[in-house]
Amino acid sequence: VATQPPAALAAIERAARRAAAPLLISGEHWHATDEGGRMVYQDDDGLMDLPRPHLVGRHQFENAGAAIAAVKAAGFPADPAVIAEGLVKVEWPARMQRLTHGHLVDLLPKGAELWLDGGHNEGGGQVLAAAMADLEERSSRPLTMIVGMLTTKDPRGFLDHFTGLARMLIAVPVPAQKAAFEPEALAAIAAERGIPATTAPSIEAALQSLAGEIPPGRTLIAGSLYLAGQALAENGTPPR
Repeated sequence: VATQPPAALAAIERAARRAAAPLLISGEHWHATDEGGRMVYQDDDGLMDLPRPHLVGRHQFENAGAAIAAVKAAGFPADPAVIAEGLVKVEWPARMQRLTHGHLVDLLPKGAELWLDGGHNEGGGQVLAAAMADLEERSSRPLTMIVGMLTTKDPRGFLDHFTGLARMLIAVPVPAQKAAFEPEALAAIAAERGIPATTAPSIEAALQSLAGEIPPGRTLIAGSLYLAGQALAENGTPPR
């Protein structure tokens, strides 16, 4: 189990007791940390010095640690060389995925960054904002968000984490999804959170509105896995 809010951890512990299942908890039974750009995993069996996960975001260190702990708990071999290979080869479309080529990328000015993430809830917003803040610290660029979201989600909880980080939000519809926020409603919610917001009829139109950015900025498409799938399809880079 990776780090959890206290109430969530208590619920998991109760479920584990009912199932008579062993529970290995981050920070107690195992640790996975970023040490000088490397990942260090440690438990009662010792320490593994591993490459950093290929997936972007500080939270991916703990996600990788949870995977290693699960593999070991299930009794599978935990060869450090094999684990290292997995960490550098792992891909997860629409999870802090940088799009470097394709139709949508070509709509932005040369040198601009285009990122994609399917995050759509408060927890997703928290780790995604942290990852974008890390990028901002390493290379400062104005952040524009292109967001579409279903009405079954909580845009306020998601967007709160981007207040002061995103310079602008462009709300778009989620294609073929009836239970999606109207862009105007989503833009109003963003404005309530202190994020200047406007609307566009599509991802493509939103990106076209940024074509004249000087200097080139950083753009994040987020808020829905449906929207992320649409972005990958429009970009001509669907998951393999």
